[in-house]
Amino acid sequence: MGASVAHLEKILDRFRVTDGRKLRLADIDPTDTAGLDLAKDEAETILARDVKRLAELQALLYAQDRWSLLCVFQAMDAGGKDGTIKHVMSGVNPQGVQVSSFKEPGQEELAHGFLWRVTRKLPPRGQIGIFNRSHYEEVLVVRMHPELLAAQRLPQATRGERFWQRRFEDIAAFEAYLARQGMVMLKFFLHISRSEQKRRLLARLDDPHKNWKYHPTDLAERRHWDGYMAAYEQAIAATAAPHAPWFIVPADHKWFAHLLVVAAMIESLEGLNLDYPKLTEAQRDLIAKAREQLATDPG
Repeated sequence: MGASVAHLEKILDRFRVTDGRKLRLADIDPTDTAGLDLAKDEAETILARDVKRLAELQALLYAQDRWSLLCVFQAMDAGGKDGTIKHVMSGVNPQGVQVSSFKEPGQEELAHGFLWRVTRKLPPRGQIGIFNRSHYEEVLVVRMHPELLAAQRLPQATRGERFWQRRFEDIAAFEAYLARQGMVMLKFFLHISRSEQKRRLLARLDDPHKNWKYHPTDLAERRHWDGYMAAYEQAIAATAAPHAPWFIVPADHKWFAHLLVVAAMIESLEGLNLDYPKLTEAQRDLIAKAREQLATDPG
């Protein structure tokens, strides 16, 4: 098992995209497990160990209060975003994490620029932010549905042939700004196959306990599969950068997706060389006095 864990930590670069100019999603197998062949209990044991390490790093992040971590999750319907977030964050202190889900924007959100609503949900220093869908919806679902763009009431002068390219540029500039403010950003595209999506959607229909997950738009969006793959490919290629990498996470096997995501988070936090704040001489004196007072306290 130790060899398997070491192998997982070494293969992150295989799925990391920092320059997407040659990216082709069709070349990435959603069933890939990087040579790992783990039983369910083995995968769960490794995940529990890594979640424990993530919790330790989160405590350091919170105490140091200098950096923040933002994890963006994107996927097709039934891609496993909710389950991945649930499993990866299962052992982390909820006081240091905020999860934001972005659905269809309301009137107040439509009255502002497309980055406004995500800006309001960015994690403060010392915390981990999770975006379940994100600003990338604006170059994905909005691109597939022109009526959603029309609802934004943009001046005609802002439209044109380079409209989507300019949105990519805005996103890239926004993410570069965040990096300069001490925010580490990891972007995960949970990459499932069309056949696996079909299997998961059928499971929602066949299992009464999963019926609530089904929405009529699931099938409607499935008809846009090829368009979405092209849109994802272009968005990732235009916004992948060393300071804001994408991870193309093969997600047909949920256990592998969970392990890969937590490994990427651990790697990033360990790279910050986090530590508990160093106390000044005056602070140490105060602690010594407090200890002395408590030692003599009759309670």
